[in-house]
Amino acid sequence: MKALFQTVFMLLFVAALASCNQQSEAPDTCEYIQFTDPGTFQQAGIRMIPLAEGYKVWTKRHGNNPRMKVLLLHGGPAMTHEYMECFQSFFPKANIEFYEYDQLGSEYSDQPTDTTLWTIDRFVEEVEQVRKALGLNQDNFYLLGNSWGGMLAMEYALKYQKNLKGLIICNMTADFNKYEAYNARLRNQLRPTLLDSLKAFEDKGDYFNPAYADLVFKEYYTRHICRLKDWPEPVLRSFQHVNQPVYVYMQGPSEFVPGGILKGWSVWDKLHTLTVPTLTVGARYDTMNPEEMEEMATLVANGQYLYCPNGSHLSMWDDQETFMNGVIDFIHSVDNPAK
Repeated sequence: MKALFQTVFMLLFVAALASCNQQSEAPDTCEYIQFTDPGTFQQAGIRMIPLAEGYKVWTKRHGNNPRMKVLLLHGGPAMTHEYMECFQSFFPKANIEFYEYDQLGSEYSDQPTDTTLWTIDRFVEEVEQVRKALGLNQDNFYLLGNSWGGMLAMEYALKYQKNLKGLIICNMTADFNKYEAYNARLRNQLRPTLLDSLKAFEDKGDYFNPAYADLVFKEYYTRHICRLKDWPEPVLRSFQHVNQPVYVYMQGPSEFVPGGILKGWSVWDKLHTLTVPTLTVGARYDTMNPEEMEEMATLVANGQYLYCPNGSHLSMWDDQETFMNGVIDFIHSVDNPAK
């Protein structure tokens, strides 16, 4: 069944990705190894971390700084670390150690089919297990999440902020209903004939039709997910590797039809309990309302806001200078508040 879903999802993006004029069949960034020992393994910074649930998750370290260590949480759910590979060009130069990480169910980690695993609470505990395995603590541990990863970062901080030195919430509001409403607002700005075409597919539940996917990609994703004319190869690779059954179960069948288990999620009224230094990142063209991201920075006890005027949901790519400089400055300011 999983193979069938992945095949269908690949069909969704074949026509759309062709328009990007990119080579999308680059080799994987790590070599897969057959493990027999239940312990933790390392190769070129790669560690397969065993979980209490009996599975393993993939991490890779870049850089070495005992004071500043960042764990990246990718979006989706069930995307991959690959679309966040751009941090490799910036964090090491800024003397920031960071960890790429594929959550359980994602391409480089184990991919069980048990749907009882796909809960927010379990993912929070997974992050805590990864933190312990990597030796991260309140003196050096920064958590950076984008999209679903930002949601997960908020949930982790609400339970375990004592373990954090800093929190970075990128392109994610604290309320799924707010996201759904803003998404509908952006959709309604599309031309009426396009809206009619989208609705025709959606009324039939035909979300896996390549024609529908092509419309969503060309008319919406290129405006609000990544605005670069040619999408970066790591982003395309991550889209190819999405675990569609997990994505559908948690997020829903379409960006326009959110209806998975995340529907109705909100921690908006809990943000005031966060005392750890927190940066929220919003972008002008994002699928998340940048005004909400700005407000969130005022609701936490020790918040800052970074606005990317040329960016979208992946402002780490399409407003890279603003995003990277702002995130790096935040980490350095928390590390050395006297400066």
